[in-house]
Amino acid sequence: MRIGILTGGGDVPGLNPCIKAVVNRVAHEGHEVIGLRRGWAALLEHDPDDPASAAKRFLRLDPAAVRTIDRSGGTFLHTSRTNPSRVRPKEVPAHLAHRAQGDGPFDFTDHVLRVVESLGIDVLIPIGGDDTLSYALRMHDEGVPVVAIPKTMDNDVHGTDYCIGFSTAITRGVHFINNLRTSTGSHERIAVVELFGRYSGETSLVTAYLAGVDRAIISEVPFDVDRLGELLVADKRANPSNYAMLTVSEGATIAGGEMILSGEEDAYGHRKLGGIGEQTAALLNERTGEEMIVQELGYLMRSGSPDSLDLMVATNYAVMAADLALEGASGRMVALRSGTYTAVPISATREGVKRVDVDELYDVEHYRPKVRHVAGKPMFLY
Repeated sequence: MRIGILTGGGDVPGLNPCIKAVVNRVAHEGHEVIGLRRGWAALLEHDPDDPASAAKRFLRLDPAAVRTIDRSGGTFLHTSRTNPSRVRPKEVPAHLAHRAQGDGPFDFTDHVLRVVESLGIDVLIPIGGDDTLSYALRMHDEGVPVVAIPKTMDNDVHGTDYCIGFSTAITRGVHFINNLRTSTGSHERIAVVELFGRYSGETSLVTAYLAGVDRAIISEVPFDVDRLGELLVADKRANPSNYAMLTVSEGATIAGGEMILSGEEDAYGHRKLGGIGEQTAALLNERTGEEMIVQELGYLMRSGSPDSLDLMVATNYAVMAADLALEGASGRMVALRSGTYTAVPISATREGVKRVDVDELYDVEHYRPKVRHVAGKPMFLY
């Protein structure tokens, strides 16, 4: 068999160990793995009529090629947010330009299918979040065998309790927040820490919960600045070191407002998020007179090597996905459900956006984590 593997969307710690484990498992069984560079872009941009095209976009992977890749974070196959079913005019490859009539976007899935066939790929193993896996589902619907692996630091892929990258993101967040306490306390200020999280506030919620942060703003609950200011001022006065700390999801909104977006839409219809931390801090300063420290953790949360939990899950997901592929399974996604490794239909990814259970995990009035019942919940609470 020839198995194709790719990584799409944002990088997270654990991707390289996952790739390595797939390659080693498949090679041990006497089969072949081909790495697709830059995610779905490899299949879109490859010109089967150009012999030189393949060398730029595909890499034969064997145990020797991946021997040391797990010693660093990121993905050595690189990544992109390419969606071959929604290609903007400026992103159309030269060999497909003759088909780009009109304003777009254009659907070149038929070309992708031709490339998959020309490469002799028997099964695709995409590693990604909702967006990357939405096109994996399209591939499955088109008859291409697919076994998916969920990754996203937001932990918001439907169908699994856990995605590669989440534990390390939380670990990084807790570490940096605790380090930031020294500066915040020294200057007697209020710290506003902006964390990744577009539609799901789990990263902000769990980081705040574990780091003992005073208040946490999540994507699911619009917040009132005046009320938040009152709470933070009270927190600061009650602290012997005279400071307070707040986490805020990048997708959070002020009551009556909207997400702070910039730039044009990407291939999956998303615009860049960021800036709610700065805006919130400015409004808090205006209302309370307190000085602020604003820290956007952003890419620091997804940089570097994985922690032991992400390393464990990435390796086990890889072994499981490789086994499913070699067994001839298709249209599946590896997953953790109730603490057990399993596989679910890849169609589970389109059942909606996984979001924080506000009633169970969040105090809406006081803007802070409030875990009402732990028994029976997944390890990371939802």
